[in-house]
Amino acid sequence: MSKIDAHQKHVIASLDIGTTKVACVIATASPDGVEIAGVGTAPNHGVRQGVVVNIEATAEAIIKAKEEAELMSGLTVTSVWLGIVGSHIQSFDSSGMVAIRNEEVAEDDIKRVIEAAKAVAIPADRQVLHVIPSDFKIDGQDGISDPIGMSGVRLESSVHIITGGHAAIQNAVKCTEKAGLRISGLVVQQLASAMAVLSEDEKSLGVAVVDMGGGTCDLMIYGQGSVVYTDVIPIGGNNFTHDVAMGLRTTQVDAESLKRKFGCALPDMVNEEETIEVEGVGGRQSRTLARRNLCHVLEARTEETLELIRERIRKSGFYGRLGSGIVLTGGASQLAGLVEMGDFIFDVPVRLGVPTKIKGLTDVVKSSAYATAVGLLLFGYKEEKNKIKVPVAEPNSGFSSRLNDFAQKVKGIFAKSL
Repeated sequence: MSKIDAHQKHVIASLDIGTTKVACVIATASPDGVEIAGVGTAPNHGVRQGVVVNIEATAEAIIKAKEEAELMSGLTVTSVWLGIVGSHIQSFDSSGMVAIRNEEVAEDDIKRVIEAAKAVAIPADRQVLHVIPSDFKIDGQDGISDPIGMSGVRLESSVHIITGGHAAIQNAVKCTEKAGLRISGLVVQQLASAMAVLSEDEKSLGVAVVDMGGGTCDLMIYGQGSVVYTDVIPIGGNNFTHDVAMGLRTTQVDAESLKRKFGCALPDMVNEEETIEVEGVGGRQSRTLARRNLCHVLEARTEETLELIRERIRKSGFYGRLGSGIVLTGGASQLAGLVEMGDFIFDVPVRLGVPTKIKGLTDVVKSSAYATAVGLLLFGYKEEKNKIKVPVAEPNSGFSSRLNDFAQKVKGIFAKSL
């Protein structure tokens, strides 16, 4: 590694504590962007529907994922950007107003108006995670996205405030710290996923992103480039697995394996003659079943899940404003036929979201299962960008080195002659 490369390295790490797995991703950041250097995952049995229920088991999974990522990257991690998820996540809108100090909007005015919008009563058992400005007004003129430098007397701002349950957040923090890691920042998982898979055009036209995890489906809606709605639906990939285990009378482990390898939300997409081997329970013999039997079980659960998501979006009041449709991401969204069924149920364009805007190990993380982990890195990069230094190489360093060597030789010759 060259001297410049060593100085260029600014390490950012993310930690996605999911219901079924923990993912840790390590990247090096430069002024050019983020480059994935290492990825680690470990099964997790200490979380239920996004909320920690066993601190020891979760901390152990975090350590395994971190060590795997460190081994792959050759880098050591001391702090991470942590994703927060669960049905305890709630959001609401607020607004504030301040007088513009010097008749021209400056950074200080924006900070003050956001603080004014934040000045609302928050219950003691809740913690503010994000305050996202959605719109600014100057002297009643609305629709302003960037008011810096504009003239006026009165500045108003509408903000979207996302909060989480204090106890649930602290338990996730405690698990992370127990694994020997400091917290760089807390980020709601659907916000991180949106950063990884959405384009600016989609956000401007209006889009809903749904992160389908093992225990929850996390919803976030954008309108005119800003977050306008956040919600959590307590259903996820584990429900699909449970249905397969019950419907085919097999173990949870085999049900998960069958879902991943042979699962499809639309039975018509599968050959009628195709068969699968299904393990028995409690020592019973394995059976051969038509693959379509598995698909029929998954079809019912997929339809129910997508209809629940549709109803939540309708309830938000933004269904008619989704100019870019719906983006499905997360591990559970990888089920074959899911997007095709989504096109039919939502009646708006639907696509599968995978992480973009990254370099490095893209073949490993270019999967919807890593949307949150990559999004956390991008969020961290945005926050830490001002800390990333651009190394300046010494001009003509090669020539200078040769000149110094020549000078030393000349000195040596003169020293011998004296």
